[in-house]
Amino acid sequence: MWALRRASNPLKSQGFGLGTARACCSRLEVLCGCLDDEAVTLASPRAVSDGRLPLLRFYHQPHDCSNFFGGRRGLSSQAGAESSGEEDDLEEGFSELETPATADAVQKSMAEDEKEYGLISESELSGDHDDIENDLELSETETEASRKTTPSKRKFSKLFKAIMDAPDISIHSTLTKYAEEGNDLSRAEISLAMANLRTRRMYGKALQLSEWLETNKKLDFIERDYASCLDLIAKLRGLQKAESYIQKIPESFRGEVVYRTLLANCVAGNNVKKAEEVFNRMKDKGFPVTSFACNQLLILYKRLDKKKVADVLLLMEKENVKLTQFSYKILIDIKGQSNDLTGMDQVVEAMKSEGIEPDSSTQAILAKHYVSGGRKEKAEAILKEMEGDNLKEHRWTCRLLLPLYAELGKADQVARIWKLCESNPWLDVCMAAIEAWGKLNKVEEAEAVFKRMSKTWKKLSTKHYTALLKVYADHKMLSKGKDLVKQMAESGCHIGPLTWDALVKLHVEGGEVEKADSILLKAQQQNKFKPMFSSYMLIMDQYAKRGDIHNTEKIFHRMRQVGYVARFKQFQTLVQAYINAKTPAYGIRDRMRADNVFPNKALAAQVAQVDAFRKTAVSELLD
Repeated sequence: MWALRRASNPLKSQGFGLGTARACCSRLEVLCGCLDDEAVTLASPRAVSDGRLPLLRFYHQPHDCSNFFGGRRGLSSQAGAESSGEEDDLEEGFSELETPATADAVQKSMAEDEKEYGLISESELSGDHDDIENDLELSETETEASRKTTPSKRKFSKLFKAIMDAPDISIHSTLTKYAEEGNDLSRAEISLAMANLRTRRMYGKALQLSEWLETNKKLDFIERDYASCLDLIAKLRGLQKAESYIQKIPESFRGEVVYRTLLANCVAGNNVKKAEEVFNRMKDKGFPVTSFACNQLLILYKRLDKKKVADVLLLMEKENVKLTQFSYKILIDIKGQSNDLTGMDQVVEAMKSEGIEPDSSTQAILAKHYVSGGRKEKAEAILKEMEGDNLKEHRWTCRLLLPLYAELGKADQVARIWKLCESNPWLDVCMAAIEAWGKLNKVEEAEAVFKRMSKTWKKLSTKHYTALLKVYADHKMLSKGKDLVKQMAESGCHIGPLTWDALVKLHVEGGEVEKADSILLKAQQQNKFKPMFSSYMLIMDQYAKRGDIHNTEKIFHRMRQVGYVARFKQFQTLVQAYINAKTPAYGIRDRMRADNVFPNKALAAQVAQVDAFRKTAVSELLD
């Protein structure tokens, strides 16, 4: 950690001139590229009388909105502090403490997090080491060796086949019949079936299986089983239902694994206040501060509030929690997003000084930021290093190399790598190739890769179709996109949030905003799965650009109906609609205050433009 601090230059700032603690925090702020238009002050360590470790408190005081609602406010994030009774009474969807990041950046960051950081293994959530994955974030236990192994077909599971062959949406009767026939219901068989369902993101069926096993006592549940069920409930029914489920778990199984699962889902939902509350609750219960929990907070703050990254680093240092390769990867990404390539290099050096060498996914993040920062030669050097002397021996890197070479505009390199993989392709490499050809505006080549996939694998999943659908959306090929969706439906693919999102983008890019709105409304009315946040924002942004207040407000209301708490970006877009319509937004400050949304400098300036009672030079003369 100290090596990491030494990698950055101290910041000479008025807010950090008092004491060593302030100087340390200053260096961390420089490291994370956190300071922009807000001041951060550090309070003294708090003495705790109940035996918990004293932790540092950070108060974020925005310059621009201290008097926005007619009074000052101080926001505190205290790791280890007990929640107040008032907070405990709140049910769901606590809004962020502050969200200076724009939603466009958040959505991009989320998409990149999933692509670059990969998937978090359920073993990391549950404490088990079975090969079970879900889609929260990268597994910190994922090793280079695990990525080097050639993907093999998943072992056959009779239970999984029975679930897939079930004629009804509900699989309970199928499972009962399966058990009555004396089929295998061992833990190994159940784990294998669950792994297959999760890999295919068939969370509904996975949850039905878990609930059936628990209700019918077909499996002696241990903590990781409860954690797995909790994760599925959070995905499908939201955090409130997930928290309610915790109360049903026997006290002896409500351990750190259960709460880290809840924390990870709070992070996946970008719910800052709820994530902090869960983290504090874990401290209150005496669970040790782990790198997993801290890294989850780093992911969250990377997306929404980079100023708090310094808080987490100080906490890790105080609790003697070492930075992992994953921690460094997040910090590298933060510096890259800030276009601080020198700082990014310093983090890499600090990482190496701790004996941690960048793995291929870290190198891919470095290369991506070098490309976006204009240092293409350095990016190419890293890509060549990733390839090694013999790319055939490093085929696992092809899925990373393809889109990066496309970012560099190197169609010949994309063709070279795809030719190497084409004779014996892997699904993830095929998807990367489709993405790469799409970036290079070579739609026919992307279609050829998809055709190769279709011939190699009899049944493709929704995400495989969605890869090509995104290419069509980016190139405004509405007709081809519609045909592909019909093909998906005919093949029996599940049409869910990912497909809806691609369809919405397809129609928005094609200029059919009302049609996109209609598709999303029908998806919402099905009431099976919640459409993605980005789907609503795509449409809302278009209405706002037109100055269409009625429809912008309508989307704002519909997002609230499906459970999306009003956040910074929704209000930013809503206010922009009023600006473009040249209409005052009566009561907008009260609405923001009711949702605990506090503006940064940019949003405060927007709100001032639609203030019905603002004074101008002309209005004062007329008055």
